[in-house]
Amino acid sequence: MEKSLNWREFVITRAVKASGYSAILFVALIFFFLLREGLPTLGEVDASSLLGIRWYPIENYFGILPLITGSLVVTLGATLVAVPFGIGTAVYISEIAPRWMREILKPLVELLGGLPSVVMGFLGILILSPFLRVFLDLPTGLTAFTGSLLLGGIAVPTVVSVAEDALDSVPRGYREGAWALGATQWQTIWRVTLPAAKSGVLTAIMLGIGRAIGETMTVMMVTGNAPVLAIKLGSLFSPVRTMTATIAAEMGEVANGSVHYHTLFFIGMVLFIISLTVNIVASSVIFRAKKRAERILS
Repeated sequence: MEKSLNWREFVITRAVKASGYSAILFVALIFFFLLREGLPTLGEVDASSLLGIRWYPIENYFGILPLITGSLVVTLGATLVAVPFGIGTAVYISEIAPRWMREILKPLVELLGGLPSVVMGFLGILILSPFLRVFLDLPTGLTAFTGSLLLGGIAVPTVVSVAEDALDSVPRGYREGAWALGATQWQTIWRVTLPAAKSGVLTAIMLGIGRAIGETMTVMMVTGNAPVLAIKLGSLFSPVRTMTATIAAEMGEVANGSVHYHTLFFIGMVLFIISLTVNIVASSVIFRAKKRAERILS
């Protein structure tokens, strides 16, 4: 009987380890595939053209800077929307809302997180874009600002869910200790609970940013799909085009092995590197926050 249990434990342990290592393997294989299909671009397209400001593959213009700036502008705008609303909602659900309200709000947030992005795109085209065009007196409502609002709304449920779990994991003794010292409810939240849950809150923010930067359908439907360099302040209220939208819109129309085909994979490689960099920086920040919290508690 003991040998059977040991054998079963051995198999389960090895299966769990294999599952963990498989994630690393799959990411490495994806990156290798992107490198294999994207690196030929460096030999087929001049560096000056690749770093140019015009994307028009029909006439062999493959400037990716407008696509990169478009993605960064939309993602930054979505972050400015998702972080305050997401953290504020998480604080309300975890610390302020009565129990009956929490039981209503939390399932609703999770339901919003499950909405398909194409549905958000339809809402943006039919409701949000016309409203912003009239309200802000714009030539078109299909702008980076519209995409930022919708992407922020898509990222909010992710931020709320993870941040609320992090706040719930803070021991109640922290709050009771602050109350015993005379702190008000808001002082306890901002000076005790949130700092104690800092690593989890940072994780929520990074996951929200990752959700925004990798979104495709919504930005393809509401940002106008104009590959224009977005470096001016007014670019937020102008049509832009993101890297993900470009890949989704054009990959099905290119010839396999063509310059355009390799350039689209090169864009995917750049997007992969940006996402990987964001995750590495986030992991470093979260690790330092955990170490700092452990030193304070010790």
